Amino acid sequence: QVHLVESGGGLVQPGGSLRLSCAASGLTFSRYRMSWYRQAPGKERELVATISGVGTSSNYADSMKGRFTISRDNAKNTVYLQMTSLKPEDTAVYYCNAILSVLNYWGQGTQVTVSS
Repeated sequence: QVHLVESGGGLVQPGGSLRLSCAASGLTFSRYRMSWYRQAPGKERELVATISGVGTSSNYADSMKGRFTISRDNAKNTVYLQMTSLKPEDTAVYYCNAILSVLNYWGQGTQVTVSS
């Protein structure tokens, strides 16, 4: 059974930083493209960043470029999202996603709140 468990969320002041982690189990981690999505209250879920299985290719939503960095450690079956220069509009539940062809898995999410 596949499990994706996010951690690292919390309350941070504007301009602050957080690092989210997503620990995966039950899958051949390096074969999966890993992504972070987020969903703010009243809004649709949106892609934040994505990284290839071997970690050589990554892409970001325009509003996150230069502030967020996605990375992965295949030895630890973990994907990370380093977030800097956080803004109140970054407040959302952040979800980890693993995809390989028709296989698509989601974590439960971790809340990030940016507020003074």
